[in-house]
Amino acid sequence: MAPRGCRSMVLGSCGVCALLGKCGQGTRIHRLRPQRRSKRPAFCRKRRGTVEQVKKKTAAGSRTRSIAFVALTVAITAVSAWVTVPLGPVPFTLQIFAVAFMVLVLQPKEAIAAITCYLVLGAVGVPVFSGMRGGIGVLAGPTGGFLWGYLLGVGLAVAVRFGLKALLARDGQAKGARAFAVDFITGLVFLAVAYVCGWAQLMAVSAMTPAAAFAAGVAPFIVIDLAKLVAAVICARAVNAAVGHRA
Repeated sequence: MAPRGCRSMVLGSCGVCALLGKCGQGTRIHRLRPQRRSKRPAFCRKRRGTVEQVKKKTAAGSRTRSIAFVALTVAITAVSAWVTVPLGPVPFTLQIFAVAFMVLVLQPKEAIAAITCYLVLGAVGVPVFSGMRGGIGVLAGPTGGFLWGYLLGVGLAVAVRFGLKALLARDGQAKGARAFAVDFITGLVFLAVAYVCGWAQLMAVSAMTPAAAFAAGVAPFIVIDLAKLVAAVICARAVNAAVGHRA
């Protein structure tokens, strides 16, 4: 029997017995019934562990995909530099197309990493520059300013693109012709920086006047480079639509 004052008939459920360990009369020792542990915490821990594993696998897959895209764009830029047509001190190549395409299909950090990797490979001697050349001498030569301009141009272009896209997204107009215009403006920013850097180094290294350097290194390429930008925007938008919008 339960002790006096204990209303419950379940052994061990009496508060007095739980505290004293015996009944009020001192005749029987009451043992507390062990409480059943809820299975829910274990299930939650298992579920939390599964979610964390999925997140880790997703992050690893995302990093692998990012590295693959960076490597692919570096390879495209190198191959585009090998397509060379001599036009005076500055040769005609497809690098403007390749680097603009890089800016438009990669995330900002990926684009900066890709162009940096490209320049580092060329600086250490890998033949990734125009005419299958490599080495620090190319970067310090008359046309090296265009290569340095690629790095600075990519950095400024991705910043401008990010700002313009954020502005359009706030207004709900980040699609269609406006999105195409943003991509083209991004390419123009990159191209302008590359021109300025290349023009400055061509003047400094070749001892040309500003007018002569502009006539030799910039003017002959303006129209064709604008056409490359249009082609880069079209190709980049097609790639982004095919693989999922990344940039």
